[in-house]
Amino acid sequence: MEKFEFYLTDSLEKVFPDKKPDVMKEHTVISVLRGEGFALQLVYGKVRSGSESRQEFYYEIKGNPVKARVRDVELVPSAFPCYEKVDDNYLTTTPGLFPDLLKPRKDNRITPLPGQYRSLWIDFPDTENIEGGSYPIEILIWQRQAPPEDSSSKEICQEKIQEEKIICRLPFLLEVSDVRLPEQTLIHTQWFHCDCLANYYHTDVFDEEHWKIIENQMMLAGRELGINMLLTPVFTPPLDTAVGGERRTVQLVDIFLRGSRYIFQFEKLRRWCMLCKKHGISYLEIPHLFTQWGALATPKIVVDINGVKEKKFGWHVPAQSPSYREFLEQFIPALQEELENQGFDRNHIYFHISDEPAAEHMESYEGAKKVTADLLQGWKVIDALSDFHYYEKGLVANPVVANNHLEQFVRHGVKDLWVYYCCGQYDRVPNRFFAMPSARNRIMGVLMYLYRIKGFLHWGYNFYNSQFSKEAVDPFFDTHASYAFPSGDAFLVYPGKDGEAWSSLRGEVQREGLCDLQALYALEKLVGRERTEEIIYEGESGPFTFEHYPVDREYFFRLRRRIADELNRNGFR
Repeated sequence: MEKFEFYLTDSLEKVFPDKKPDVMKEHTVISVLRGEGFALQLVYGKVRSGSESRQEFYYEIKGNPVKARVRDVELVPSAFPCYEKVDDNYLTTTPGLFPDLLKPRKDNRITPLPGQYRSLWIDFPDTENIEGGSYPIEILIWQRQAPPEDSSSKEICQEKIQEEKIICRLPFLLEVSDVRLPEQTLIHTQWFHCDCLANYYHTDVFDEEHWKIIENQMMLAGRELGINMLLTPVFTPPLDTAVGGERRTVQLVDIFLRGSRYIFQFEKLRRWCMLCKKHGISYLEIPHLFTQWGALATPKIVVDINGVKEKKFGWHVPAQSPSYREFLEQFIPALQEELENQGFDRNHIYFHISDEPAAEHMESYEGAKKVTADLLQGWKVIDALSDFHYYEKGLVANPVVANNHLEQFVRHGVKDLWVYYCCGQYDRVPNRFFAMPSARNRIMGVLMYLYRIKGFLHWGYNFYNSQFSKEAVDPFFDTHASYAFPSGDAFLVYPGKDGEAWSSLRGEVQREGLCDLQALYALEKLVGRERTEEIIYEGESGPFTFEHYPVDREYFFRLRRRIADELNRNGFR
């Protein structure tokens, strides 16, 4: 007899096909604030029995106060899941198939595969308009039964048929607080790569098809994944580009040179700004004004010179070239004025000098900064770095610090810190690689609260290129930028069919971490910072740092339960 399994597990479980996942306890309570989405997984599997028959089942969600969304958790290959050096908080170090892609589904049918565990991602994205309280929810699994042969009795037997087809009932309790989840205060950017979208979908840059695809990925970022700042390619960003090479031109500003005067047309930039505001992007990030890893040269900027488009600036023009300074003297003020006209004032615009300068680049970085210092006076400038001396010398007043180098900045009392991680943060600190447990991703919310982090940056929202952008890759097959970065680093979302944007398990878990962050701020407002920290550390070995934190995923459910209990004690249901 064939045996089929159906049960629930939490959103932090990664369901591999060859390993039975943990089972969520019956009548588990999920605690959220009003306006906060939540998710869990329906696991299904078929024990091998020697039979080749494929059977279909169906699910139904009952008692839910808001509409549920269901997606398949698809397996994605990784031939490079991690570096040689790892810590003991990895799920596996072996290449293989990893659960990550969340693919939209068309119906409520489930077809278990022989000897495999799979899961459905079930989320309830919006509890904004429901009253606080407890909601018993039940997921029914049923199998379609053939009606009686006597067609005249079909209607009479319908109730009996309905009862007979139920395979199992999977209950849980949703508890919604009357306290509303506060609006996100963290500034959150994941670098948006327009050229990768044009390459993958084979579109012309900024044609109507490209704009549709851009908007879909913007919408997913801003409305669902808590990304409220977007890298805005006023010129092609000088990022992940081989020295002497170039990425496909994506330049929102049309530039003309007539004699010594530059003329700027901002129509495409205005469209970009309109889409950002439409989808909840309230901050814009201007590409780096100099090349990556040293600020030695200028970014690629295409200019129409007497009717001919030329690559006026790029690797062939030194960073401190007088011609580039002359260009910036005209471009930056015009850009700043236009952005303010579009509703993005200087508190919502961030500029960059150069990304990730190392100790040996200090002289060139300092020279590049001097080129722009007067033009950026009074505007916000941030750069990702690890070397404290850049801050100590006053070269970077607002550093975005790698999470494995943050402690030195904290010890020196640096305020309004930003944090990032990328491929280099693989030992002990939080990250989002395929091979890491989801709890290692989600813990960033709690840590950013404890460290009073102002902003979070990641370089890979949709980077579908090889390292240094030497060629485009298929992100459904090559998840590691051609063996450059462990899978999970280069992109957070997938390019779906017909220009759709498909989310990932990692993206959803990261959003849960952002909800944890805002829930802690909501609690702090009611009971104070000291009591909130006591609740964070209750039963744990503290204090937490970016290298010492709970690795047990149950910690998050205990924490959210404690937050709910504290709210109840303070008069909130």
